[in-house]
Amino acid sequence: MEVRYGRLHNASLTMIATGMAVVTVLRFIARPETAPALSLGDPRFVLYAGLAAIMAFFAWLGAQRFADRRPQVVIDRDGILLGFGRNKRFAWKDVQWVRVKRLALRPQLQIGLAPEAFVAADLRLTQWNIDDGLRPVKGMPATLMVRDNGLDRSAAAMLDAIKAFRPNLVES
Repeated sequence: MEVRYGRLHNASLTMIATGMAVVTVLRFIARPETAPALSLGDPRFVLYAGLAAIMAFFAWLGAQRFADRRPQVVIDRDGILLGFGRNKRFAWKDVQWVRVKRLALRPQLQIGLAPEAFVAADLRLTQWNIDDGLRPVKGMPATLMVRDNGLDRSAAAMLDAIKAFRPNLVES
C-alpha cells in the first residue's frame, strides 16, 4: 500500500486559506475606516499580520502537498517506509506493535518500534509541529503516531494493510 497526500484535501486547504486572506483585504478596501493602521503600535494590525502569515503558511503548505506525489507511507513485505520529509524504512523486525488510537475526532495509526531502531532513525519528532504527519506519543518511548490528516488513505486502511503482512503486530 502506498499512501500519498490527498489532492482534494490539500487543494481545499490552499483555496480556503487564500480565500480568507482575499476576503479580508477586500473588506478593508470596501470599508477603509475599519482597516487597522499600518503600524506595529496598532494591536489590530499585529493581529491581522499574524493571521495573514498563518494563512500564507497554510496556503503554501497545501500547494506543496498537492504537488507532492511521493508516497508518505509505504506498507509492503519489507516493512513500513515513512516519508514526511524523513524517508525512513523500518523492517518488520523493528516494529513491535501497531494499533489505531483515536486522538480527538480522528483515528491515528500508532507504531511501537524497537528502541534501538527508533533512536537510529533520528526522526526529529516534536510535539509542537502542528503540520507534521509524524508525531511522538506522549508517555510512550519509541512510539510514533502517523496522522492521516491530509492523506489519501485512513489510519484504519493502513492498519488493514499491516494486518495483511503481519497480523501478529496488531494491538487493540
